[in-house]
Amino acid sequence: MQTAHVQWIGEQKFVAISPSGHAITVDADGKSSKAPGPMELLLMALGACTAVDVVLILEKKRQKLEALNVICSGERAAEPPKVWTSFELLYQLRGKVEDAAAKRAIELSEEKYCSVSAMLKKTATLTWRYEILSARD
Repeated sequence: MQTAHVQWIGEQKFVAISPSGHAITVDADGKSSKAPGPMELLLMALGACTAVDVVLILEKKRQKLEALNVICSGERAAEPPKVWTSFELLYQLRGKVEDAAAKRAIELSEEKYCSVSAMLKKTATLTWRYEILSARD
């Protein structure tokens, strides 16, 4: 079992320490916004999880990926608990990447490998699209 620790440091701010020992400040006060809030961290985790998958899959396919940007947008319920109800991901890939390889890498991430996506899709819809930008010369 993995264990995280969260320590209150005043106001609505906390320090969260991951099971691997990395610390991040969390700010639940939307007005001061001195650090990401808990729900923002979920949005970021979704983007990071799928980005890792896509990079690794494209490397295995010997694609010449130069850059990847994943833009994660989400909608939350209006009433508490204000859970995520939908996500839209835009993958911006740069390099000499075949369209079919990019599409398949994203599909594999979303359908098989991304554990964050798998968890969030139990309560929210997830859509995605991608664009391949020209390689830099």
